[in-house]
Amino acid sequence: MGQYKNEHEAAAAGVYVSKVRSFVKREGRLTRGQAKALEDHWPAMGIEYTGQPLDLTEVFGRSAPVILEIGFGMGKSLVEMAANAPEQNFIGIEVHRPGVGAALAEAGERGLTNLRVMEHDAVEVLNHMLPAESLRRLQLYFPDPWHKKRHHKRRIVQPEFAQTIRRCLAIGGHFHMATDWENYAQYMAEVMSQAPGYVNTAESGDYVARPDYRPITKFEVRGQKLGHGVWDLIYERTE
Repeated sequence: MGQYKNEHEAAAAGVYVSKVRSFVKREGRLTRGQAKALEDHWPAMGIEYTGQPLDLTEVFGRSAPVILEIGFGMGKSLVEMAANAPEQNFIGIEVHRPGVGAALAEAGERGLTNLRVMEHDAVEVLNHMLPAESLRRLQLYFPDPWHKKRHHKRRIVQPEFAQTIRRCLAIGGHFHMATDWENYAQYMAEVMSQAPGYVNTAESGDYVARPDYRPITKFEVRGQKLGHGVWDLIYERTE
């Protein structure tokens, strides 16, 4: 699992595991700024894992469409999306503590009130804390592709995971995936084309153009200069 110490960290970062039996946090090395952001902003923007369903209206202090992102890394794109859409509520899940700290630092600097973060296994959060039909969109951007064929079973996009997400999405809600591995994009399309209760929103083929709401990252710009592609897939829950 490379940078992850166990399967549970891998699952929360976008790597599929079939069962979650326990969870051990990986603290990572925090900068002073990240540590201070965790201390200053976690009480207002952090959500502790309890295993009990969330009241999202209570969490945000208002009723608004909820967007959830799994594995937000250092949080730059997530914070930018929240800043650009103040009428929506955003939740980010990430197990890498420095990333959580970095996201809180930037969100705090911008004075955001529509962003919450969690430091826990995403599969457990979806199964135990997200109410049914509570999300307008779920985002999974650049998960670990596990490009070797014998490792495909470790990918997070699997039939079971698709149905877990379907339960959390409202009817008409979107599951938005993005990857820079063409083989993984093809695999995602194959899994989702067979998933009950979804329809591909692409007008033709399997992929859509990058929506305006998804910021292009420095990573993507660098990849494009090297001739690398990025594939976006958006599936709508229909039933």
